[in-house]
Amino acid sequence: MNRDFETADERLYVRPWIVWATGLLAYIVAVLDRTTLGVSGLDAADRFAASPGVLSTFVVLQVIVYAGAQVPAGLLLDRFGSKALIVCGAALMASGQLVLAFTESLPTAIGARAVVGLGDAMTFISVLRLVPHWFTPRQVPLVTQLTGICGQLGQVLSAVPFLSVLTGSGWTVAYTSVAALGVVAIVLTLALVRNTPEGLVVATETMTIRDTLSSVKTVWLRPGTRLGFFTHMGTQFSVTAFALMWGVPYLTVAQGVSTRIAGGLLTVSVVVAITAGIGIGLFTGRHPHRRSRLVLAIIASNALAWTVVLALPGPAPLWLLVALVVVISVGGPGSMVGFDFARTFNPSATLGTASGLVNMGGFLAALLVMQSMGLILGAAGDYSFDSFRLAWTVQYAIWALAAVGILITRRKARQVVKRELGAPPEREVDRMLLEAFETRQSAR
Repeated sequence: MNRDFETADERLYVRPWIVWATGLLAYIVAVLDRTTLGVSGLDAADRFAASPGVLSTFVVLQVIVYAGAQVPAGLLLDRFGSKALIVCGAALMASGQLVLAFTESLPTAIGARAVVGLGDAMTFISVLRLVPHWFTPRQVPLVTQLTGICGQLGQVLSAVPFLSVLTGSGWTVAYTSVAALGVVAIVLTLALVRNTPEGLVVATETMTIRDTLSSVKTVWLRPGTRLGFFTHMGTQFSVTAFALMWGVPYLTVAQGVSTRIAGGLLTVSVVVAITAGIGIGLFTGRHPHRRSRLVLAIIASNALAWTVVLALPGPAPLWLLVALVVVISVGGPGSMVGFDFARTFNPSATLGTASGLVNMGGFLAALLVMQSMGLILGAAGDYSFDSFRLAWTVQYAIWALAAVGILITRRKARQVVKRELGAPPEREVDRMLLEAFETRQSAR
């Protein structure tokens, strides 16, 4: 009898980690799908006879589709739950990668890449939605950070085993292998993932377009959602633009470092993000009332680091470039705090929509920065030190907008807590009030 109870307790403890790990695997595969083209750019140029400008369309299109699909994906997530969205996302990505494996048509390849971006948009917020259902409120911030951190293993998979297969066996085998991993993720999700411990999804009535727009507006007007949006915007975009498009050209051409060192700096970025993510998760779990201060500190440190580098009349010493990469890399895990704000101030029934809105912030900002920098560099006619220095200054407008947005929405969010709980959210009572408020929202 005692052994039966012990086994039941073990299952209650282990099951959340199994569900989360399965969803995490789907997200790792999604990041792998997202980054495969980045490491196979030269092969893609040869296969599709595409110029560098055309190849950049792949990146921009994927970011546009990913950001634009966040709200629809969030609405679908609220209606159908994480399991269905993870399966659909994996199916879309596997299909897109399979098409890429066999096509030699540039328009078809671009379309397939857009399908991959659409599937990618469904995955991350769906895995995040599992976390508050399966873990305690104190565990949620750390597990959320671990989700973002461990998901970056997909980038390692694309840079090492995928690239090895691509080099050794060719394009078709490499992309077919990635598509096969998507099928594995689908099978495991169907077998092991449940939306909640009860296995239920809150049913909602079929809504008209007007009702849907009204629902999105309601979620957006909650101060906590907008606080999460501006948090994600201000912290993530710099490292995303650096790693996804302009970092390596800036380091090798404008700063004069070797390709090997540039690659090493990107590796440092991943290591820093992992380390910082764990620390941020522990800190925000213990001190939820200090989350916005932490976010503002990350934004300020990003701006300061870039100011020091850009103020130099010539290339920066290597130690300063390392310091820059370290500082901006903290912005990746820092952006995850935005989802914490969304979770705190939104009921469970609309958490998917709220997470989608938050996730748009950083990617829209990154898209604006990447495109603006491209226009500035194009107008300058070269990738010189001065051209890049001017181009990187577009970041300051985003930082200013995000900081102002955080300060305004933070004040409004505190007013919501005060109004609903009847006490001022100040100092030592902040944590208790936020925990009580969060419990009330989750119960709705």
